[in-house]
Amino acid sequence: MAVDDALSSALGPPACEKDAKALQFIEEMTRNADLVQEKVLAEILNRNKHVEYLKRFKLDGATDKDTFKSKIPMITYDDLQPDIQRIANGDRSAILSAHSISEFLTSSGTSAGERKLMPTIQEELDRRQLLYSLLMPVMNLYVPGLDKGKGLYFLFIKSETKTPGGLLARPVLTSYYKSDHFKTRPYDPYNVYTSPNEAILCADSFQSMFTQMLCGLLERQQVLRVGAVFASGLLRAIRFLQLNWRDLALDIESGTLNKRVTDPCLRDCMVKILKPNPKLAEFIRFQCSKENWEGIITRIWPNTKYLDVIVTGAMAQYIPTLDYYSGGLPLACTMYASSECYFGLNLNPMCKPSEVSYTIMPNMAYFEFLPHEPHSAGLTCDSPPKLVDLVDVELGKEYELVITTYAGLCRYRVGDILRVTGFHNSAPQFHFVRRKNVLLSIDSDKTDEAELQKAVENASQLLREYNTSVVEYTSYADTETIPGHYVIYWELLIKDSTNSPSEKVLSECCVAMEESMNSVYRQGRVADNSIGPLEIRVVKNGTFEELMDYAISRGASINQYKVPRCVNFTPIMELLDSRVVSRHFSPSLPHWTPERRRL
Repeated sequence: MAVDDALSSALGPPACEKDAKALQFIEEMTRNADLVQEKVLAEILNRNKHVEYLKRFKLDGATDKDTFKSKIPMITYDDLQPDIQRIANGDRSAILSAHSISEFLTSSGTSAGERKLMPTIQEELDRRQLLYSLLMPVMNLYVPGLDKGKGLYFLFIKSETKTPGGLLARPVLTSYYKSDHFKTRPYDPYNVYTSPNEAILCADSFQSMFTQMLCGLLERQQVLRVGAVFASGLLRAIRFLQLNWRDLALDIESGTLNKRVTDPCLRDCMVKILKPNPKLAEFIRFQCSKENWEGIITRIWPNTKYLDVIVTGAMAQYIPTLDYYSGGLPLACTMYASSECYFGLNLNPMCKPSEVSYTIMPNMAYFEFLPHEPHSAGLTCDSPPKLVDLVDVELGKEYELVITTYAGLCRYRVGDILRVTGFHNSAPQFHFVRRKNVLLSIDSDKTDEAELQKAVENASQLLREYNTSVVEYTSYADTETIPGHYVIYWELLIKDSTNSPSEKVLSECCVAMEESMNSVYRQGRVADNSIGPLEIRVVKNGTFEELMDYAISRGASINQYKVPRCVNFTPIMELLDSRVVSRHFSPSLPHWTPERRRL
């Protein structure tokens, strides 16, 4: 097999001819990143030159970068929301894109407490599929022999709805799993899953998880990699095994499927897979009945070479727990993507989680970068920000990502803060720092300071009749439990000790806080079981003064000190927990319905 010498020296020897082509493509795109970016922008502007949005800014058909930058403003979702609402309500004119909007992808970011609706077009599936096709060729450079076994991946679809105008609105991965790109994908020996499509595409989360876990156990010797989209998802799978191993073992022993799996397609599929295997059932019982679950992944799936999960950003909090259950297996973060756009891939997927950097693929969209000044007063109309092109970012600096996509987003602020760590050829590599303004996150939920403040205010209304108020509060995302949950520390001012709020009232405060959270959080609680009940920990009076004293002792200015609304520094957590006088959990689920919200 002839392989380009430059390719071999840059990325390594490919595993097969198909991989060689994929690696060659990566090299070509990154070697000519600037030219690719100019071509992408010209294509986007040329095809969309007659759309209403661009006409507003009198672009007059120009496709060059300078004119684009001088006339098109940088925007957020709120700026675009009126246009999105028109499309969602059925307006089929060319508002944002010359190509018809095929569906909306629901972003886990929120606007006014609801999911954002990201417009997309049919061809974006091809673009996303292209990025997926590059992942295994890169992984094969680092982990040989992945064609000799299978991947145990816990993949799920989520609920989808329709807008008033009839367009589907659903998460980006649900869109992909339900597409022919996924359902009729060609056989690839390097990318075989233990889970049948029927299990992945089952809308009931219990039935889907049960059968995916069952299939993974049945083929435990063939499993070479274990994964989920997020680290939190893989830990939920482990927790599911802890709770359901007896039923799983019974099915394996008898060769019959649990009656709780009622989906006809799934039952028909599993009949062909499930055969009595008493020896395997005995092994499962032996391993899972042990009190110590350390290393359970490698005990049950002994040939696992790595875990394939996202552990960057908010997911980094799960790394110690993953290490515990896997015995320290490598953690591979392979790609960087969002509902708005797929961005790039990790060319060194077996690096340490703290060193993960993603190489932006310049063919995916037109990328610009807003220099991020954490302490700046903000942007003003008098001093418009100067955005930096993809190839002009500077090593070590932080930027907010701004994208222009084929689907009609123009100079859209994604809200991700990235730090430049290096370059592959002329394409920069970025470390994901964090989502802008996100305070708490357990899974795909993102709660900002304003949302938390509103939730506390709404809950504290219940304390009024007891002449009690919340003096101060802070929070953290507790990931020691599976699933993780929000913990809110409250310091209360109780003016009448003979009429203080009861346990029942404080539990109702937990419910009120959850009802105030955005729909992504509530779906995680109700439908996905990805978030546990919210907890309020009431602390002694004077605790937050002690917190301030501690911060000042470490050099904080007494004049500028503000109570942090989220904490994760161990000494502060220990201080808070040592002052807890009572703990209260939400006793019920918040309201959530998959039906279409009002637009």
